[in-house]
Amino acid sequence: MGNMLSIQPVTQTLLGQFGPETVQQQLTTDQIPTLWISRCKLLEIVSYLKLEIEAPYLTLYDLTAIDERTRSGRDEQPPSDYTLVYHLLSYDRNQDLRLKVALDIDDLNMPSVTGIWPCANWYECEVWDMFGIRFNGHPHLRRILMSPTWQGHPLRKDHPARATSMEPFSLPDERQDMEQEALRFDPEYWGMSRGGDDSDYMFLNLGPNHPSVHGVFRIVLQLDGEQILHAIPDIGYHHRGAEKMGERQSWHSYIPYTDRIDYLGGVMNNLPYVLAVEKLAGIQVPERVKTIRVMLCEMFRIASHLVFYGTFAQDIGQLSPVFYMFADREKLFGIIEAITGARMHPAWFRIGGVAQDLPKGWQTLVRDFLEYMPARLQQYESMVMQNSLIRRRSRGIGCYNTAEAIEWGVTGPGLRATGLGWDWRKFRPYSGYQNFDFEVPTGGRGDAYDRARVRIDEIWQSLSIIRQCLEHMPQGPYKADHPLTTPPPKERTLKDIETLIDHFLGMSWGPVIPPGEASVGVEATKGNHSYYLISDGGTQSYRTRIRTPSFPHLQMIPLISQGLMVADLIAIIASIDFVMADVDR
Repeated sequence: MGNMLSIQPVTQTLLGQFGPETVQQQLTTDQIPTLWISRCKLLEIVSYLKLEIEAPYLTLYDLTAIDERTRSGRDEQPPSDYTLVYHLLSYDRNQDLRLKVALDIDDLNMPSVTGIWPCANWYECEVWDMFGIRFNGHPHLRRILMSPTWQGHPLRKDHPARATSMEPFSLPDERQDMEQEALRFDPEYWGMSRGGDDSDYMFLNLGPNHPSVHGVFRIVLQLDGEQILHAIPDIGYHHRGAEKMGERQSWHSYIPYTDRIDYLGGVMNNLPYVLAVEKLAGIQVPERVKTIRVMLCEMFRIASHLVFYGTFAQDIGQLSPVFYMFADREKLFGIIEAITGARMHPAWFRIGGVAQDLPKGWQTLVRDFLEYMPARLQQYESMVMQNSLIRRRSRGIGCYNTAEAIEWGVTGPGLRATGLGWDWRKFRPYSGYQNFDFEVPTGGRGDAYDRARVRIDEIWQSLSIIRQCLEHMPQGPYKADHPLTTPPPKERTLKDIETLIDHFLGMSWGPVIPPGEASVGVEATKGNHSYYLISDGGTQSYRTRIRTPSFPHLQMIPLISQGLMVADLIAIIASIDFVMADVDR
């Protein structure tokens, strides 16, 4: 980690290096350094930030765009029809940096940064797919979430947000033939050759309907015998327009949609969203709310890791553990259901608090689980992680080092498996995590085994955090006393018509969030999960950007599988721990 006291603020550094005519500062609600930069200087500036500046910004954390054409709350921002947003991350500084580039609708072209950050490949494809912004020099710019035949760019403001705003769907024979032809596999389109000097290569479709790809996910393999020459991930089969829906729903009514992103993470999906809205609204939640949220998030971390643990063993060839681990997950869901009223998708967190206070007897349920689970984990350790077959199939397979992980935007257990003990709960505590005593498990080899090892050790740490919540649960209200909380405060609603109307509008249309923009990330089950929200001063988000961990993780499959066998690829896929709703959104 760099010495923060000796590092000059990045805004001053860039202004000094490139001048105010090239770099313009914007103040944001989240206080992340945000700079508008000249388009012609983009490559020069990002190269400087990655390669030359002290404590460099080595990670392209996210890349997205904003259709600014109908936005009114843009005070003191440069004129822009579309804005490209580059979100950079420096681990040495423990700091984010947001770079913005203004684009005119008649010139939606930008130079590609894939030569600087390889993980920009998919992000630039997504921006082209969703907004129609081209990236000159990109190795293979294409539709990535929408079908190849899709017309228009869905995240533009003039694209319909609902099926009822479009023509009724029909599939005549001619269109069906066209759609089928568009799906025909063409090796040359993907940059692969059909043969070498003395042999023809075999091409194998793994998925999109195959149990080992964990969802509707396709990997096209170019094989020489059973050896993988190239593995090309093909995503988008699970795309549901989560960001578009975030821009049509009210701030409050969008919360259930967040549950469906990492659908194994439950309320942990709610957390970055409500934290970002609370930052925009200036809401400070009570200590009891923070601790309740932490406890529920750690319960879902265990539930998600149990699914990973069982399916990891199953994919490698061990069938029994998944049944035992799903039974333990059911016990945990029983507690979650008793607290929230639902199991997998409670949508229980609220803007300013949680839906209800903890029920009577919750302590007994939690304490019983804490006493039950350690013995089960010890059984699984000898059953799975000490199993010689599991070790031979996963050690030394799918390796990458810390530098490669940072370069490709890997976060969470996948990063910590390389030996870097970076955890947002430790380095950027949120929701009171600074008050908890826990360790950050790490690996050393960055292989499939270590990625599993880190997650298993995290279950133990989550049990410790839940025990601390049980023993030190603060007293107090379960929601903030703030007019923009949802549901809004109910006092006086039956005493005068004005407050009754205010309550009715707050419940139906949702709160009116002040103009601004904020990005908040959390240490989710699969890595860093963040929401970048822009308010135009209304009852809906103007721009909802969901940065998920699995999207960049799947980009690494070609790098870490080349030269291995097909069976090794199955172990690699199992060790990444992803769900396609988290990738495609």
